[in-house]
Amino acid sequence: MAAAGGSPSIVEYFGGEDGYRCGYCKNETGNLSHGMWAHSMTVQDYQDLIDRGWRRSGKYVYKPIMNQTCCPQYTIRCQALHFQTSKSHKKVLKKMLKFLSKGDVPKVVSEEEPMDSHIEDAGTCDFAYKGESHVSQSELTPLGVDHTERAEDEDQDTGEKKEEGNVQKVESDSLRLHADKETPVPGEPSHSAKVHAPPKPGKGADLSKPPCRKAKDIRKERKLQKLLQNQTCTVEGSQLQAADQVFLLQNSKSKTNQPKTIEDFVFVSLPDDAQHKLEVRVVRSSPPSSQFKATFQESYQVYKRYQMVVHKDPPDKPTINQFTRFLCDSPLEAENAPNGPECGYGSFHQQYWLDGKIIAVGVIDILPYCVSSVYLYYDPDYSFLSLGVYSALREIAFTRQLHEKAPDLCFYYMGFYIHSCPKMRYKGQYRPSDLLCPETYIWMPIEQCLPLLEHSKYCRFNQDGKAVDEGRIKELGRVRVLHKRTVMPYSVYKKRRKGPSDEASVQQYASLVGQTCSERMLLFRS
Repeated sequence: MAAAGGSPSIVEYFGGEDGYRCGYCKNETGNLSHGMWAHSMTVQDYQDLIDRGWRRSGKYVYKPIMNQTCCPQYTIRCQALHFQTSKSHKKVLKKMLKFLSKGDVPKVVSEEEPMDSHIEDAGTCDFAYKGESHVSQSELTPLGVDHTERAEDEDQDTGEKKEEGNVQKVESDSLRLHADKETPVPGEPSHSAKVHAPPKPGKGADLSKPPCRKAKDIRKERKLQKLLQNQTCTVEGSQLQAADQVFLLQNSKSKTNQPKTIEDFVFVSLPDDAQHKLEVRVVRSSPPSSQFKATFQESYQVYKRYQMVVHKDPPDKPTINQFTRFLCDSPLEAENAPNGPECGYGSFHQQYWLDGKIIAVGVIDILPYCVSSVYLYYDPDYSFLSLGVYSALREIAFTRQLHEKAPDLCFYYMGFYIHSCPKMRYKGQYRPSDLLCPETYIWMPIEQCLPLLEHSKYCRFNQDGKAVDEGRIKELGRVRVLHKRTVMPYSVYKKRRKGPSDEASVQQYASLVGQTCSERMLLFRS
């Protein structure tokens, strides 16, 4: 689905010789990673890169050198469709409901889990300054394809098209999302509007009598009817998801006496006299939508206060420039697919509006197979609501919601799990979850990984000694290069290049991104 009809990813590889200050153990030069500047990137390429241990900070995409860095960072994903809320998660969800309905403020803030669910990324914004590209836009616009690559590349092209066609096989009868009537936003795609009908009552044994119904079921249905006027969640100004919440809640407990699902807590109806109103809005941050632009200043002020109070930044450090480059700029191309989510793929801000003002923002990427959490910042005045944990739970619920329309989208990526830093281990409490093997790039259940990490901070999780990286680079000559505004395979570029050989650097790049991405993305060469 990725590059079909759209522009390909264009990257500049920087290598990874220099060490940076580590945000976990505070080692001044111990944080080692490979990095590249992404001028543009398709969502499929980024999905494939994060499945090989990469991660983005603004437009800078980096991959820790796992066997050398002081605090190895393992990609972690939660299986959102099978997610089970823990006791501590339920406490946070109930605390929010009590605050919204009654205005209750807890006297003691729980310290069971860090307030900031994305604390590890606090230091990554330094990358954006050290690894920024200085290439002009005109140099990045491909004028054509070098004809000398045709013969060598013919097999590659047919393979590539076949592969792109197979990226997303989706059932045609996938579940449809349903929406209230919505107000179309200028410049934004409109969505089809249907209202999901409430479930029909079950029939009793004697059809001449009214159907037997439990009082509990009647209460639940009343709650569902009220839900549409309460605690809403919108995408780009539409009431798109309110009815979906009803739909999910209706289907969340198909059998009686099942444990409560996350929807039972998140999308619960509030009383008529609720003290507060919470609304969650999903706005596209790149390219910036009209709603994003309209709320930019308010959002930045929340970020500035958060950085100063929570991360102890001096008042002059959280600049608009830093905020924009770190949390608003994204290389991801906005994409819409018939079998994709209503809001499309790409980079978004999930804004939490309490009584008409922003109190928190979750920065997320919506990708073909997952919602990837980038960062969270919030108003420190509301830290008593454990917004780090609450937002992570809302993002898991959001992933489940998107899955209804996009069946391939079923994981929630939480960034990196750092076992050597005890403060960062809480991410493993979102179960079931998997860690990525840093050598073979297969996912392993976290329960199998933890005993190995207790023994050594760097681990190969795949215990099959013969297993190799199936996506490894096999043919360096087929790496795609953008040189002098012309797309060509590395085999052609290599013959034309003047000066010292850059083969070692290209080999390293290709081995890290893998064969598939190296043949789809364009590696810029000056």
